Amino acid sequence: MNAVAHFLNVAMFFVLIFGWLIFTVFFLARKKTPRVAESRRDRASIVGIVMQMIAFALVWSVRRPLFSPILHLGWPFDIAMAAGAIALLAGSIWMATTAVGVLGKQWSYTARLVEGHALITEGPYGLARHPIYTGLFGMMLATGLVMTYWFVLLAASAIFLIGTNIRTRSEERLLRDEFGAAYESYARRVPALIPRLRNKG
Repeated sequence: MNAVAHFLNVAMFFVLIFGWLIFTVFFLARKKTPRVAESRRDRASIVGIVMQMIAFALVWSVRRPLFSPILHLGWPFDIAMAAGAIALLAGSIWMATTAVGVLGKQWSYTARLVEGHALITEGPYGLARHPIYTGLFGMMLATGLVMTYWFVLLAASAIFLIGTNIRTRSEERLLRDEFGAAYESYARRVPALIPRLRNKG
């Protein structure tokens, strides 16, 4: 491995750790919202949460040699991979943390509705209907690019997306029941996970 490739892989590792530290501090230090009465909850989403956790466990625990590239395709690939992983991590952290902030008292680990639940469509919710999962998926991909083997990352991605599908179906059942045509219109305009460069009007 040449010096440039080694430097890039070392830099990617420390940027990843710093990014996860920022994400963790955000959740620990964020202002706690007051408890609100819950009107409905769909516990099927717990299965999705477990699958997402398994996906993250795979990319963190099945590690390739430290500071090694995910594929040996030369220094141009290493530069592109480093830039892509850093940009993906930064954008994903922004999307996930901003979405949690926008949700406020409505945020929860499992699918639920609270009393006075509002349909949130602004901020990152104007880019994707489930921007927290978009952000988490991006963070998992960035982590896998730095930490694990390509085939483990593929397996983890499949597990994460299956779990995400379970969670989004659970959440959208509640939202469609609660908001009806308003949610259907929102769902037609805004994609579920992958933001469009330009949304439909």
